[in-house]
Amino acid sequence: MAEEQKPLTEEKPIDQTASSEEENGSVEMEETIIEEVIEESKEEQLQKQLDESENRYLRLLADFDNFRRRANLDREALEKYRAQKLVTELLPVLDNFERALQVTPEHDETKSVLQGMEMVYKTLVTALEGEGVETIETVGKPFDPTVHQAVMTDSDESAEPNSVLAELQKGYKLKDRVIRPSMVKVNQ
Repeated sequence: MAEEQKPLTEEKPIDQTASSEEENGSVEMEETIIEEVIEESKEEQLQKQLDESENRYLRLLADFDNFRRRANLDREALEKYRAQKLVTELLPVLDNFERALQVTPEHDETKSVLQGMEMVYKTLVTALEGEGVETIETVGKPFDPTVHQAVMTDSDESAEPNSVLAELQKGYKLKDRVIRPSMVKVNQ
């Protein structure tokens, strides 16, 4: 009969318990690493969300502060210039009073009517000044386009160049706002 053939290399029995323990340890270590990575990823996401929320909160706070500041400025301007519409409507009345007061009275009756008109005019001017209305200075002053409106020019060597020679219509300011610019004649 034939002889049994021996394998060229001797096979050693494989220790399957040691190998499976190493694999289990390796798998557990990989699972631990994966869990750590997932947890770090969650922490990063949470931190990112927190940063975004804080940023949104700060922007909303800044927007609210800006809104409050604008509302306060609007309210102050409204209070400061509350009389502007009334003053604008009363300026033609002042102009008419000034024209009427330039008339020279010929009779005693006319003088007393003129005195009454002058008292009403002074009362009106005092009330407007109490609200912050000022007359804009013109004659002899340098021309300022922010408060003067040049409607004529003339040459006068005795006056400074670019100065106001005559006032054709009074101008008025309400506090620091020009209500009506003065119409003036300017020296060239």
